[in-house]
Amino acid sequence: MADEYSLYEAKARLSSLVRQVREGRSVIITVHGVPAAELRPVDPSVRPQTLEERLAELDARGAIAPARRSPGEANAFPIGPKVRGVLKRFLEERD
Repeated sequence: MADEYSLYEAKARLSSLVRQVREGRSVIITVHGVPAAELRPVDPSVRPQTLEERLAELDARGAIAPARRSPGEANAFPIGPKVRGVLKRFLEERD
């Protein structure tokens, strides 16, 4: 069973709570008596991913796509010709 602390208590005792979690215990943080977060030990066998590994995983899942243009390429967002009075007309239309 995890120990429960209010958010106020957790903020005041954060170092102590982290020490408890490092010893293998879980801690539940409540807001107005309702569980809102859980502090639990990290599995040491799980190695964090590097940025390159994470990007490759997201690309393989189709969650992201590579950029079509390189960052330094000119005219990534082409700008049309300058038109005099555009700002003035825009501000007049807002009113």
